Amino acid sequence: MKPLLLRALHGEETDRRPTWIMRQAGRFLPEYLALKKRYTFEELCADPALAAEVTMMPMKRFDFDAAITFADLITPASALGVKFRFDPGPIIADPINTPAEIRALVVPSGPEIAPEVAAAQRLIKPQLKADQALLGFAGAPFSLAAYLVEGRGKQGFPLLRAMLAEDPVVFGELMAKIALLSARYLVEQHKAGCDAVQVFDSWGGLLSLADWRAHVKPHIIDLLTHLRDAGVPTIFFANDAPHLAREMADLPSDGLALCWRNDLVALRAELGEHTGPNLETGTKALQGNLDPAILLAGPEKTAAAVQAFITAMPRRGHIFNLGHGIMPGAPLESVAALIETLRAEAGTPSEHHSA
Repeated sequence: MKPLLLRALHGEETDRRPTWIMRQAGRFLPEYLALKKRYTFEELCADPALAAEVTMMPMKRFDFDAAITFADLITPASALGVKFRFDPGPIIADPINTPAEIRALVVPSGPEIAPEVAAAQRLIKPQLKADQALLGFAGAPFSLAAYLVEGRGKQGFPLLRAMLAEDPVVFGELMAKIALLSARYLVEQHKAGCDAVQVFDSWGGLLSLADWRAHVKPHIIDLLTHLRDAGVPTIFFANDAPHLAREMADLPSDGLALCWRNDLVALRAELGEHTGPNLETGTKALQGNLDPAILLAGPEKTAAAVQAFITAMPRRGHIFNLGHGIMPGAPLESVAALIETLRAEAGTPSEHHSA
């Protein structure tokens, strides 16, 4: 049986739209918080059995349509010889921010890049139902570079933007190496059993449209084209980038996921109904994009917001998700209400969901 998420990603008619939640494997689940009392975040990521256990936690509780592999965006950087720790986010003791350091980076072969992630995926896949998808993920070139250059999360990542202004050639060399790293990493995840992969661009929205188009977009295209040539279905996610959304719709990904700041219904209407990845017209599957804060308002408000959204958003070619990761403290009852509202869509005519 073809997973429901893949059917939606390829534009097929479905009885209901597939659902998963970014960061569903983690911080809002009591069983995860209990496990965190016994293991550090690094230990959970490094041990395939533990990573698989965390990945399956939300699947057992809520029966989502896709499991997202438990790992961190910085994980593949270790294959470049970059050492990091978490406190609580990634911290790199020796940032990579000189031309010599960037040119010294060597991208290894796919099997050498975070093999513990593929090992976890091989444990996860057999535990899923036939209609449930396993998702892998990696960072987009700009977002992973932000941590490599700054050494940690920082408001606006000024050192990376300064590098672009000072030496666009060196900046481009760093982007190219990370694009290749992420591409090889994601191909290995696909080989390990992932049905599709999501490329996260958490920080791409920091750039102007002109800078993003000239200095970042070509490397994202290289990454996505590499994956397409390898037969890997892809979703590209961008956070806080409404000014880039229409341009991102032209990327060679099967799906586009956008944060809650974007009008996904309007974008669907502009692109037209999805009938499969079509680079000529830009039409593709869309994913998202309920504001994660709505869940904090409780199950009734969550159910109402979900219902309003799916009434306006055509079902075909749509994957339901939040517009960013689920927040710590989100009530389990709100997640249950979200799932229940979406499951109730099954059997209703798709014509009802029109923009």
